[in-house]
Amino acid sequence: MKRVYGVPWRWLGRKLRAQFLMGLIVSIPIIVTVWILYLVFSAVDSFLNPLIEPIMGHTIPGLGFGIMIVLIYLIGVVADNFIGKKLIQYAESLLSRLPLVRQLYAGIKQIIESFSKPSKAGYMEVVLVEFPRVGMRAIGFVTNETSDSSGKKLLHIFVPTSPNPTSGFLQIVEEDKVTRTKMSVDDALKVVISAGRVLPSKSGYQTNIQQNDIS
Repeated sequence: MKRVYGVPWRWLGRKLRAQFLMGLIVSIPIIVTVWILYLVFSAVDSFLNPLIEPIMGHTIPGLGFGIMIVLIYLIGVVADNFIGKKLIQYAESLLSRLPLVRQLYAGIKQIIESFSKPSKAGYMEVVLVEFPRVGMRAIGFVTNETSDSSGKKLLHIFVPTSPNPTSGFLQIVEEDKVTRTKMSVDDALKVVISAGRVLPSKSGYQTNIQQNDIS
């Protein structure tokens, strides 16, 4: 009788563990995202509410955050017309004259613009690069490209760490040493964040080099 009832209980235990693990996988990203949004919401609200209270006579939770969203939108509207562009250029020229602010502003602006213009050639293409040594492959993102003195193309590749893709290594690699893939940026990030547990479709791992070898 023990053998008869032992198997169903083991199956039930495995099922419960698998469902609990699935619950964690689904819940943790949602909880972390909501937590980060709450921190941003609270920080903006606590900063703007003291300025709003003298005008309104009392604080309104969320009003500071809402005003910030409206102001950002209005700045975008102004920046989209001729006069607004001129004003921004003038403000940037003033900032460029300040020694410390100039480097900080220019660096932040360059990073933001690089992520907001994905149409640039070579930007954020997913590749495989030999890292950290020959014979081993790591997922990398092509962020830029340049050429050496002989005219050979060099790719700037960001190799993210797993499971935290916000840190990583910058590699400058010759183009012919890189294996291009068909993976999307989203699929590649899922692979990195999951430490390889989540895999893209089979077509995502197909590479130009493999196709050339077959042909």
